[in-house]
Amino acid sequence: MDAKVYDFVVIGAGPGGYVAAIRASQLGLTTAVVEKGSVGGVCLNVGCIPSKSLIHHAKLFSEGKTLLEKCGVKIDLSSFDYGPVWKASRLAADRLSKGVSFLLKKNKVDLIQGTASLSGAGTIEVEGASGATQLKASAILLATGSRPRIIPGFEFDEKKIFSSTGMLMSEKLPKRLFILGAGAIGMEFAFVMNAFGVDVTVAELLPRVLPLEDEEASKIVEKEFRARGVHIYTGAKASNAEMKGDTVIVHLLDASGTPLDVEVDAVLVSVGRSINTEGLGLEALGVRTERGFIVTGDYHETSSAGIYAVGDISTYPQLAHTASKAGEIVAERVAHLLKGTPNPRESTLDRLHNPSAVYCEPQVASFGISEASAKEQQIAHAVARFPYRGNGRAVAEEALEGQVKLVFNPDTGAILGASIVGSGAADIIHELLLASKAELTVGDVAELVHAHPSVSETVMEAAKAALGHAIHI
Repeated sequence: MDAKVYDFVVIGAGPGGYVAAIRASQLGLTTAVVEKGSVGGVCLNVGCIPSKSLIHHAKLFSEGKTLLEKCGVKIDLSSFDYGPVWKASRLAADRLSKGVSFLLKKNKVDLIQGTASLSGAGTIEVEGASGATQLKASAILLATGSRPRIIPGFEFDEKKIFSSTGMLMSEKLPKRLFILGAGAIGMEFAFVMNAFGVDVTVAELLPRVLPLEDEEASKIVEKEFRARGVHIYTGAKASNAEMKGDTVIVHLLDASGTPLDVEVDAVLVSVGRSINTEGLGLEALGVRTERGFIVTGDYHETSSAGIYAVGDISTYPQLAHTASKAGEIVAERVAHLLKGTPNPRESTLDRLHNPSAVYCEPQVASFGISEASAKEQQIAHAVARFPYRGNGRAVAEEALEGQVKLVFNPDTGAILGASIVGSGAADIIHELLLASKAELTVGDVAELVHAHPSVSETVMEAAKAALGHAIHI
């Protein structure tokens, strides 16, 4: 078999893979990307994009209903059809997937459909619909992503027991939904389903919802969800789901150990993700892993020279933007080694300045060192807060639940981290992220004039609170 020869081959066309491939081609490398599914990966097709479309429509639906009722309009929802909402989410996903395919072609990246495996140093075997293809490459990037994790007792059938993928592809809403796991995915789906009138129950094994976020932010979100009628069990263990006709009975132990049976029409399992590394041939090439994840060093290179890894399969946070940035770092490094282009500015992703966001309402966003981790690591720190209730724009828009929380060095004013919960948090966080990255202080943020009225003023006021003089409303 004659092999196709490239400078750089990427396995996986998700946010880490396609960004790396395009950047590599821009830097003069002959590049191919191998993808066994749809271009864009989980994020564009069955993750970030379609879910945010559903969240957008759920927010409009909920707020519109509330406003009309407040104005005395009687609303009859008996004819509500979820179908157009679902179709809009698929249209958004399809448009972006086609857009990525266009960008790959425009940037002269070869797209090869099939399943890839590593058969030797610099050699990739691809099994496609039209047969086998062999590729040779000076450098290889693994960006194969992840899939929903299967929990014993809750195996997916995508009819009654759904993965996040299955739920996004479902054109109908259940009347009653049990969500196993109150992380970002679980809480986003809980928001969407509750907004569209589904009776939602959420169970989380850990003591609080959104356990990876700031504890104060988690409490605000939980309070809001409970106020909307979402049933939440924290510190609870679900053992299995039992089918009885069209009903699913979830057997649950609550925080006190009391057994509960929750009857629903469907279950959504959102308890972590499993990485896609099976069949890649990592062991034979000596690629080091820890707990299944690929360990990387400088420039995200694995223990096998010339093989790199980014995204969900690595030890970095399983976030699309994390994968994309890491992919750029890899592409620039490979171009430097092969073409002599300028050396990349960073050797690895900056973990502290890598934001996370949860897009339910209220939104949650954060970065850096949390108050809890600062205490645990005995880092000198102080905390400042400003509530949304003190912000004119938030009051005017009746988005009162939320706060900005800063963690900073009390001696230098350096911003160590931040957590924002409330309307627009995922956008507002970047002002503090940039300030911290640029080594600005809370004083610099406090002195910046912010437009009034804007929710961004909460950031300024939190910074002023750090200095002891928050005054604005």
